Amino acid sequence: MSEVALKTPTETQSGNLLDVQEIRAQFPILGEIVHENTLAYLDNGASSQKPIAVTETLERYYATQHANVHRGVHELSDRATEAYESARKTACKFVNANRTEEIIFVRGTTEGLNLVAESYGRWKLQPGDEILVSEMEHHSNIVPWQLIAERTGSIVRMIPMNDNGEIIQEDYLNLLNDKTQIVAITYVANSLGTVNPIKEMVRMAHDAGAVVVVDAAQAAPHISIDVVDLDCDFLALSGHKMYAPTGIGILYGKGELLEAMPPYQGGGEMIRRVSFEGSTYADIPHRFEAGTPNIADAVGFGAACQFMWDIGIDEIATHEKELLDYVHKCADRYEDIRIYGNAKHKAGVFAFTLDKVHAHDLGTVLDRQGVAIRVGHHCAMPVMKHFNVAATARASFAVYNTYDEIDRMFEAINFARELFG
Repeated sequence: MSEVALKTPTETQSGNLLDVQEIRAQFPILGEIVHENTLAYLDNGASSQKPIAVTETLERYYATQHANVHRGVHELSDRATEAYESARKTACKFVNANRTEEIIFVRGTTEGLNLVAESYGRWKLQPGDEILVSEMEHHSNIVPWQLIAERTGSIVRMIPMNDNGEIIQEDYLNLLNDKTQIVAITYVANSLGTVNPIKEMVRMAHDAGAVVVVDAAQAAPHISIDVVDLDCDFLALSGHKMYAPTGIGILYGKGELLEAMPPYQGGGEMIRRVSFEGSTYADIPHRFEAGTPNIADAVGFGAACQFMWDIGIDEIATHEKELLDYVHKCADRYEDIRIYGNAKHKAGVFAFTLDKVHAHDLGTVLDRQGVAIRVGHHCAMPVMKHFNVAATARASFAVYNTYDEIDRMFEAINFARELFG
């Protein structure tokens, strides 16, 4: 290991014009004291913190706007409906969809992917049909396809990745055939940070006659999303990873596909007419939003989108790329740090192990130093199997993170190294 200290650049030295300290001031939780240390929150891949703009929006909604939506004729119901549908328009703009009707509010990426599997998959798949899923997927983009394959007699096939954590495009192309009906792929791998070439993969899938379902949970905080340019058929994302509340997300689907799909759940709001002789269903998107929706958190989702726009999504990506470059430079000083995910194109995820220290022990030591990271299999067991590890440690970055927090993480790693000999 080199003993030469790596100088910590400042925000102004980085060339990035973001005022990170001003941004941090909008997140009161970053001033919390954890085990007598100021919190260094590096677990954004699991869930990001929420700015005042979002929490104040939630407070204002409950204080001045709350009622049930779509069904009332009184003033508060009008206010709530306007706020909720305005958030849908914002979500439509966030992913650049053609129509607001193509945006369905869901609890998050997991529910969005399950909705597509259960509604589109159950309707479309036949015995012998094939679903392609990459080796680097989160369990939420594997298990729903396995479940629907069991019910329809279809087959899930794995698209392999290489040891850099990149999908092997030649293998992907070879797997595509006239039996391929669905390709389910992550935009950014949660356990590795790999940014996949989604646009090109969509084109190849369409050439084979397949539809493409994109898991954008990890992409949404880091990359400007344009579903028209990508030409994907479905795309799901989670608000809680992009500064919005928990329990809210969106599913985008091409209108012609959504209009042909049967409902996912039954209940209020998703119907046009109900009788014991049979029922007819509402138009999209309401056909897929049974029951009272998560109104307040949808409104909070809209505020989070605006927060990101105010900063600039490209500016956020630039800052996080600088943090990622810095953490890799720091790690290069140590021979006992193993890095997982060395793709050419990466978002703000740094996954690693430390020789002689189990990832869970490392996470506990870092927590006692006030540094919050994620440890475990990250709901990506096939990735762990590929690299023959039980677990990794993962630091993941957001717009409010700093070089100093990365330095603190490595100081805590040094302490763990000494502690475990």
